[in-house]
Order: sequence, then C-alpha cells, then structure tokens
Amino acid sequence: MKNVTTRTPARSRRSAQAPAPEPLSPPDAAHPADENGEAEQLPLVQLLTPEGERRSHPDYPLEVDAEQARALYRDLVLVRRVDTEGTALQRQGELGLWASLLGQEAAQVGSGRAMRPGDFAFPTYREHGVAWTRGVPPINLLGMFRGVNNGGWDPNEKNFMLYTIVIGSQTLHAVGYAMGIQRDGSDDAVIAYFGDGASSQGDVNESFVFAASYNAPVVFFCQNNQWAISEPTERQSRVPLFRRASGFGFPGVRVDGNDVFACLAVTRAALDRARSGNGPTLIEAYTYRMGAHTTSDDPTRYRGNDEVELWRTRDPIARLRAYLVREAQADDAFFADVDAEADALAAEIRAGCLALPDPHPMSMFDYVYTGPHAQVTAERAQLSAYLDGFHDEEAAR
Repeated sequence: MKNVTTRTPARSRRSAQAPAPEPLSPPDAAHPADENGEAEQLPLVQLLTPEGERRSHPDYPLEVDAEQARALYRDLVLVRRVDTEGTALQRQGELGLWASLLGQEAAQVGSGRAMRPGDFAFPTYREHGVAWTRGVPPINLLGMFRGVNNGGWDPNEKNFMLYTIVIGSQTLHAVGYAMGIQRDGSDDAVIAYFGDGASSQGDVNESFVFAASYNAPVVFFCQNNQWAISEPTERQSRVPLFRRASGFGFPGVRVDGNDVFACLAVTRAALDRARSGNGPTLIEAYTYRMGAHTTSDDPTRYRGNDEVELWRTRDPIARLRAYLVREAQADDAFFADVDAEADALAAEIRAGCLALPDPHPMSMFDYVYTGPHAQVTAERAQLSAYLDGFHDEEAAR
C-alpha cells in the first residue's frame, strides 16, 4: 500500500495561527461591510465594465478614440506575453526568479501611459508593464532576474528607476526625488508603485508623512492585488487602503485596477494635481494577482480556485477586447496582427535572454561604493588571486 501524504488546506492552516480578525470583506468584494456589518458602497472609479461597456465618471472624464484604445490593447497583450515568457524561462532554469504581473496589466499600463515624458517612476520588482510604457526593453528586465546585470537601463534616460527589492523603500526615494524637483521649480511629477503588503511597511508610512508635510508632487500608486505573498489584505488593514491617505492629510481614491481606462484617467488626474502644486494622492488600484507572488511561491497553499476563477471573469485584456468589438473599433485582422506581434516578441525575448553575456566575476566590486574602500579593495585582491590560481593550474598541465 502506498503512503499517502495529505496537505492541510489553506483555511485550516490559518486556524492554527493566531486568530485573525473578522475580515471586512471577502477578497473578491469591492465594497466591504461597515462596522455594523452593513454593506458599505465604497466609491470605485470604473469607466469600463467587465463586459466591455463604457461608463462615464463626473470626476474623471476620459476621451479615448479608436486608435488610442487599440494601442492600449496592444500594450496589454504584449506586456502579458513578456510576463508569460519570463515565467517560462524561469521554469526552464534560465532565470533565477520571476515576479509575475498576470492580472495587473491594466493597472500598470493605464498608470504608465498617464505619465508625461518628464515624470519619474519608482517601481518595485513587478512593474514590467510600467517599464514597457517607459521604453525599457524587456530583455533588460530578464537580465536582472538572470543575474547578469543590475537592471541594464539608465534610469535618467527612461525616467524609470531600477527595480527595488527592499519592500517599500522606493516610496522614500520617490518622495525625496519629488521634493528635489519641487525645489528646482520643475512642473514634472513623480509616481511611486507599491503593493498592498508594502503598505504595512514603516518606509511607506514615513513617505506619506514627508509627502504631506512638504506637499510633494508625488502620486502613490498601490496595486492591491489582494495577497501580500500569502496573507490577505484584511489581515493587514481594518479599513480600505485608499482611506489611509486621509490620516496623513491628502486624498485617496480607489480605482478598478482591471480597467485600463479608469487607471489612465485617475492617474492622469492625480499627476496633474501633483504638478499643479496640490500635493500627493494615494491611488488604490483594486486588482488581483492571478499567478504566484513569484516563481518560488505556490499560491494553491493559501487561496482557493474559486477566487481565482471569479477574477478571471474580470480579465483586463478580455474587457478591453469586448469594448473594441462592441464599438466596432477593431476587427479580426487587428487582433490577429497583435497576436502575431506577441509571438515575434516572445521569440526575440527567448533568443535575447540566452544570448546575454555573463559578467566577469570581478565586476561585482565595481559599484559597491562611489570611491575606494579598504575592505572592498582587500576582497577584490583575494578573489583575483583565487581566480588566477585556476589559470596557474591550467598552465602547469
């Protein structure tokens, strides 16, 4: 008889931990209950329904012609293909890690396309869609996760900072940069990306304090994808995340993160508000991480398939495609061309990833400090001697 190993279901596993507070809402609800258990109708900016029906909003008007809508659809499809190839390459052993954005394409593309050329973005490690809108070649992203470079793009050229692994620290960098351009008299603005889990970090809350105190021209863009690795949002916050802004003295707004039109309109308005001298805004993009936190994660251990399937019906790409078809703004030939372009991009990414050169081992010391440092100099000499030993052995053969 075979030994059968059973795994404790995620819900049962939670019961073994400290009792969690009663959630304000199930992970799939857009409108949590209030303190009396009554359904509270929270404002959620939505300009495009999951069925592809266009809506208007009095505070966030948006005019998008057919060409612009098709361009956004192309962005979403190509960004998802970049993400798909990143996951596949990691599974094949070509990348050390990959952080998927599956399901969050609209939040990233919409907010990214809202920026002006002079605006500056500070990402986490999942903003592949924002990188795309800022002109960062996808192969540069793969190079970092392959471990052969530190990013491969010039932040000052792309106005897109290198990926940040330390959770939440980029929000402080963003506020500091925003305070700097404020003093320079610039009319540019800054956007800081972070997730719902990062909102619990001290760095993020400190960045709120400084941004509010100095009226910094910064937009905080929180992608609430419902799960901070393996913990749901309601375990971290007893109020919707966008409401935290009021405690720091600036406005917060919740937007449908799977609606690329709404993300574009809300972010554009917040950036304009910032550049006009009216200070920071917190945007909570209510979305969902369809895949794993990273390729080292197994989401089946902490969430159910029913939740994933529910959010699949809110897919941002299918939503925009439905709109294009409904409004007769795209035909089968257009969709086929985009799919063909995605296939070509995937082939380019795979070939480019495998062709990335390995850095010389000594290069790890190049950017540790801006100037000479005794300990680094000693370590450099030790490694150099160690590597030279291999050449001596080969010469002796």
